Amino acid sequence: MTEAAALPGQPRGGVLSGAATARAVNVLAPNASAMTLDGTNTWIVSEPDSALAVVIDPGPLDEGHLKAVVDTAARAGKRIALTLLTHGHPDHAEGAARFAALTNTPVRALDPALRLGDEGLAGGDVITTGGLELRVVPTPGHTSDSLCFHLPADRAVLTGDTVLGRGTTLVAHPDGRLGDYLDSLRRLRSLTVDDGVHTVLPGHGPVLDDAQGAVEFYLAHRAGRLAQIETAVENGHRTPSDVVAHVYADVDRSLWPAAELSVRAQLEYLRDHGLI
Repeated sequence: MTEAAALPGQPRGGVLSGAATARAVNVLAPNASAMTLDGTNTWIVSEPDSALAVVIDPGPLDEGHLKAVVDTAARAGKRIALTLLTHGHPDHAEGAARFAALTNTPVRALDPALRLGDEGLAGGDVITTGGLELRVVPTPGHTSDSLCFHLPADRAVLTGDTVLGRGTTLVAHPDGRLGDYLDSLRRLRSLTVDDGVHTVLPGHGPVLDDAQGAVEFYLAHRAGRLAQIETAVENGHRTPSDVVAHVYADVDRSLWPAAELSVRAQLEYLRDHGLI
């Protein structure tokens, strides 16, 4: 879910539907909106020579989309063996139960309420279906249950809503917390510096081919917003709605409710750190 439309200086990439790396193929869900950008990216991930595939975020409960994911995998000679969720928002997870029925696969997620099967997901887990290596990276902040998946062989990371292909994401207060989100961004930055990750495969928007630049942009954006909000409060804008109207005046008003969630998270962060 995006907090705002594309921002000046935002790193850009390509690929909205189809092959993005040697191991990752995107099937774009037909749920475009101001909040979901072009729609939800459902990712089919597999080793090139394997008959088994993993699907990340089957997306909304849209029968046509779910069947398109199955058909895309089948045309590549793949059988879907496992479904993973980056987090529980409906545009990523609502179709998971139906998709599991279509594919006879378990669903693994951090949140036990979203799981179908005995196994969940936790930071440090490694998925090895069909010889694939996916490393689970805990990235709370957008939501408390947000995860990313590191795909070392492609030097890529699947980020769900933690980093988008266009614009910036919201911190979905009160479940999402800004301190957690900043820590998660720093964790992703470490992947780009220490583990050679250079490609972001996001939950919405195009693929980004400068992962470090994208994460640095997000960190700088958050620091800038915090400074703006701190100044707004000092100037007498005390309520979240007043802060939104002042700080997000140049953002489409249809996105103000989402922006208010992030503002609430940022106000909480500033209060917790004794800055307001």
